[in-house]
Amino acid sequence: MKRHERLNAILDLLATGGTLDVDDVAQELSASAATIRRDLDHLAQQQLLTRTHGGAVANATSYDLPLRYKTARRAGEKQRIGAAAAALVPAGAVVGLNGGTTTTEVARALAIRADLQTEGTDAQITLVTNALNIAAELTVRPHVKIVVTGGVARPQSYELTGSLANGVLEQLALDIVVLGVDAVNVDLGASAHHEGEATINRLMVSRAELVVVVADSSKLDRRAFARICPLSEVDVLVTDTAASAETVQAFEAARIKVIRA
Repeated sequence: MKRHERLNAILDLLATGGTLDVDDVAQELSASAATIRRDLDHLAQQQLLTRTHGGAVANATSYDLPLRYKTARRAGEKQRIGAAAAALVPAGAVVGLNGGTTTTEVARALAIRADLQTEGTDAQITLVTNALNIAAELTVRPHVKIVVTGGVARPQSYELTGSLANGVLEQLALDIVVLGVDAVNVDLGASAHHEGEATINRLMVSRAELVVVVADSSKLDRRAFARICPLSEVDVLVTDTAASAETVQAFEAARIKVIRA
């Protein structure tokens, strides 16, 4: 197992149990205790956990991890979700896209869609985003017109938040918004760990004709700190094939179209 994969696995274990024991983690990940100690020290330096004698405990940031630590988690599922969501975007649409690993895959799928890349024509879609990494990656694509909101950048997600972002979005109309979330629940709806991101996402939803939530199955039936919108404001949920039939039926009973990719 490569180091970045091991770090991701350690953070997953910590998020599940809240505490870690070096020997238990070493056995779980087939690594030496010395290697795990070094990994825990590294993560502690990044303020992603708190070291204890013989292990580590979770702190608040363990549940809102920097994007660079999330990229390898459920990568295959997120790529399939991204492709399925991108397929919902018609040529000529104005698309809202927030930050996150799954929406990054949506953006990448839009970037390579052959039907949008007609030589000698103007931009085929307009992408409105508050995610700096997405804007930077797609700026070089001539078939995508990029509009970036203002705001203050969050290092965890590369997203711009705050009143400056609000001011731009309030002036725009979106045909479709593709929204990455930290959790989606039939009762609570879509939610995020950070209240600033939730505010921007809520405004995107209010400006869009069609609302698509992209979330891998680990985020279904979960709750996060800040509500984005009730489920009644969501039109489509794109998730992966690991989502249980019972969970899918619950969302469909709430009149949500569910796509499993």
